[in-house]
Amino acid sequence: MTAARHRRYPRHVDRCDECGFDYADVSPDELPTLLRAFAGRYAAALTEVRQVRRRPAEGVWSPLEYACHVRDVLGVQAERLALALRVDEPEFAPMGRDERAVAEAYNEQDPATVLATLGAAADDLADRFRVLGPADLARTGIYPWPRPHARTLLWLGRHTIHEGEHHLLDIRRAARSQAAHQDPGDRPGRRTTEAGPVAGEDRP
Repeated sequence: MTAARHRRYPRHVDRCDECGFDYADVSPDELPTLLRAFAGRYAAALTEVRQVRRRPAEGVWSPLEYACHVRDVLGVQAERLALALRVDEPEFAPMGRDERAVAEAYNEQDPATVLATLGAAADDLADRFRVLGPADLARTGIYPWPRPHARTLLWLGRHTIHEGEHHLLDIRRAARSQAAHQDPGDRPGRRTTEAGPVAGEDRP
C-alpha cells in the first residue's frame, strides 16, 4: 500500500464522490432487496452494450469483466460475513481482484453464465443479510480497503451495494462510448477505481 493511496482515500470511506453513492442512504432493511435487484439490473445493463468483451480504453475493464468482478465481490462478501459471525473481529483477506480476473479469464467467460451466477450470489448474500439483527450487523471485521480498519457488517453490506452501483455506472459508460464511436480493439486492461486505474490497489 502506497502513501499516495493513503492520501487518496480517508480511513473512513462512507461516500463516493464520483458516483454520488452515500452509504448512510441505505438502511439495514433495504440491503436484501437492493442486493437481489442486481441480477436484473446487470442483465439489463449488458443488453445495452454492443460488445461486452470490448475494453473502452487501456487500463479499463470490459463490461463483461465488471460483471464477473461484481459476481465475485458478492461471493467474497458472503464469506466475510459468515466469518465475522463466527469469529470476533477477524481479519478479512484481500480478494486478489486483478489476479482473479487474470486467473479466471473474466473476458472469456460466457455472459449468460456470468449473469446467472451473479444472480445466485446476490440472492445468497441477500438471504444472509435478511436474517441479521442489529447486534449481528454491529459485529466487526478488519476490512483490507482502503487500508486495514475495523468495519461493521452493516458497512460491509452498504459497501457491497456501492460496488454494484458503481460498476453499473462503469458499464453504462462503456455502452455510451460504444454507441458514440467505434472503440479501440480489445487491449489488455484492468478495472478502474473511482478516479481511474491504480496499480496494486485491492478493492473492495
